[in-house]
Amino acid sequence: MIAGLVSGALDRGALAFLATLAAIGILVPVLNLFVPATSPFYLSSYFVALFGKYLCFAILALSIDLIWGYCGILSLGHGAFFALGGYAMGMYLMRQIGTRGVYAHPVLPDFMVFLNWPELPIYWYGFQHFAYAAFMVLFVPGLLAFVFGWFAFRSRVTGVYLSIITQAMTFALMLGFFRNNFGFGGNNGLTDFKDILGFNVQAPGTRAALFMISTFALMLGFVICRVVVSSKFGKVLVAIRDAEARTRFLGYRVEAYKLLVFTLSACMAGVAGALYVPQVGIINPSEFSPGNSIEAVIWVAVGGRGTLTGAVLGAVLVNYGKTYFTSGVLAPYWLFVLGGLFVAVTLLLPRGIVGTIHQRWQEWRARRDPAARVPHAAPRAAE
Repeated sequence: MIAGLVSGALDRGALAFLATLAAIGILVPVLNLFVPATSPFYLSSYFVALFGKYLCFAILALSIDLIWGYCGILSLGHGAFFALGGYAMGMYLMRQIGTRGVYAHPVLPDFMVFLNWPELPIYWYGFQHFAYAAFMVLFVPGLLAFVFGWFAFRSRVTGVYLSIITQAMTFALMLGFFRNNFGFGGNNGLTDFKDILGFNVQAPGTRAALFMISTFALMLGFVICRVVVSSKFGKVLVAIRDAEARTRFLGYRVEAYKLLVFTLSACMAGVAGALYVPQVGIINPSEFSPGNSIEAVIWVAVGGRGTLTGAVLGAVLVNYGKTYFTSGVLAPYWLFVLGGLFVAVTLLLPRGIVGTIHQRWQEWRARRDPAARVPHAAPRAAE
């Protein structure tokens, strides 16, 4: 049954996209580990870590596109789920340091020793086990999304009001995690990681493995999203996006559909954060910043919401541009560049890059074959 759902959800374009990701996931580690540094085809460890980070951002963008592009839920707080997944993985990595820390305490992380904490807080228990940490990566963001969505969707909060509430939730979490007495490292966060599953985090082989895992996670997330949006469940989501009141009048429990897809999206964002932390080497409260969530929404808008592949492309392109523009004389003007990009895309490419390409392709096919079906209109641009 599952195989039938997957095969029915993956068309030729989706299979080509997955094949491209698989090729990237294999070639990049090979060119990094097995090609001499003098070769023009050699890829440095810096490149592997950088694009591994981009893949994590692509998973986050995919999770936003699932709820925004297909259900009309514009969340400006998905950075919170991303950060919570990152903190869950960071807590596991901190427990692996042991006596190799600055204060050589066998149980307490360095920041707790520095703050004179007498014992490990109870919510840190279990994070010395990878399986428990992996479970919490999904459970904590999913639980927060479920509780938040339960109250928000049952109260029929929609549109800009929902966006503001999600942003307020993210800001409240950021302020909380900045406090030292929360037990998460305060403004310094969690860092100085040593091992993951017994392997040195800084080793080239570990970085290459993390890159491959991130690629696989992106492929899996893409397949899950395709299965969801191609099913009857996905058609109801589109109906909610386009006419929520009419869908409710037809007898569908709109709140239940929204709650399920919102929770699934939060779990995907948590996985993205968990893969991000060991590749970057730090997680701190700045990841909760509302600006990060807004920036992730821009990735989806640039690539094309309601396309899935566009979300991935937008995340990679915008973050590559951010890396380029923030490393030279244009660094102080990056936010202006980002804002200008969003305005330009909204005015000139309202469907995003992938959506516009798809529209032009359909128009070209219609001119060649008048009997070709005209695709449905793309989702309206968010106000």
